[in-house]
Amino acid sequence: MRRTVAAGVLAATLFAPFAIAACSKGENQPAPSSAGSSTSISIAMIPKGTSHTFWQSIHAGANRAAKELGIELIWRGPLREDDRDSQVSEIEGFISRGVSGIALAPLDEAALVGPVDDAIGKKIPVVIFDSGLKGENYVSFVATDNFKGGQLGGERLVESMGGKGRVVLLRYAEGHDSTTKREEGFLAAMKAHSTIEIVSSNQYVGTDVEEAYKRTESILSTYRKPDGTLSIDGIFCANESSSFAAMRVLKDNGWAGKLHFVGFDSSENLVKGLQEGTLDGLVLQDPVKMGYLAIKTLVAHIKGEKVERRIDTGVAVATRENMDKPGMKELVHPDLAK
Repeated sequence: MRRTVAAGVLAATLFAPFAIAACSKGENQPAPSSAGSSTSISIAMIPKGTSHTFWQSIHAGANRAAKELGIELIWRGPLREDDRDSQVSEIEGFISRGVSGIALAPLDEAALVGPVDDAIGKKIPVVIFDSGLKGENYVSFVATDNFKGGQLGGERLVESMGGKGRVVLLRYAEGHDSTTKREEGFLAAMKAHSTIEIVSSNQYVGTDVEEAYKRTESILSTYRKPDGTLSIDGIFCANESSSFAAMRVLKDNGWAGKLHFVGFDSSENLVKGLQEGTLDGLVLQDPVKMGYLAIKTLVAHIKGEKVERRIDTGVAVATRENMDKPGMKELVHPDLAK
């Protein structure tokens, strides 16, 4: 009989039961290491960063899975989401340490290929989560459908603008697979509406909030009219830090509520902006579920069980009207209890 992996059930209202179904192992997928007992399994989890609410939510889900499985979870990541060298060093350190497996959210879809190949070469399986990696040399990819997320954000912006207007895309940073796909999805949604004009789609604001604030203010100021208002109708940001920076720029310059704005991911500040009407929508992932399934999937593989090659953790759009409804409320206010 084929063995499948039951992923388990999270908190009753967080998300519905789900399972990691069996599938064929890819040609380049590493062979599972010897099963052993759960107590002998140590998993290193390396996020892109550690400061944002999104990563704290990932950590909460991963901790829950680790406790259920009775394994050791080691959480280490860079402070800044542009510190590729730090991620490389972490992987090298965990290879030397000889952990049972690595769960990685790559800061760069190309730069992290070599270190992941090194881990696989040492018989340390790797699960990729949140953001994609070029090539096929990993066990599974656990993430949001980011292109779909960008499309949903674009459709929400079009809806809030009444179907017409001038929009600006504030890109995040080059080399990040997840945000690039969101930006591509957003642009695809915009191009489906002939009454929407994309006035800027190639300007990056960066990974740091303060840097993003300065660049966003500079970009938007080019559209300032003599009366101080802006000659654009909507903006879209593809992650938590750039969304927060843009929200601050709008408030500080008196533009909040005077143009339409859709951001990505949840945080206390962004939720407040949604409640106040500064934001027309927030595209929300399920980071708790993502962290939980990344660990469940990796441990299942280590124990010799077959796992899905691609696991979609879902995406939705929160508005002021639906943010307190069952299902959406848990995404707006993720449970960070360890």
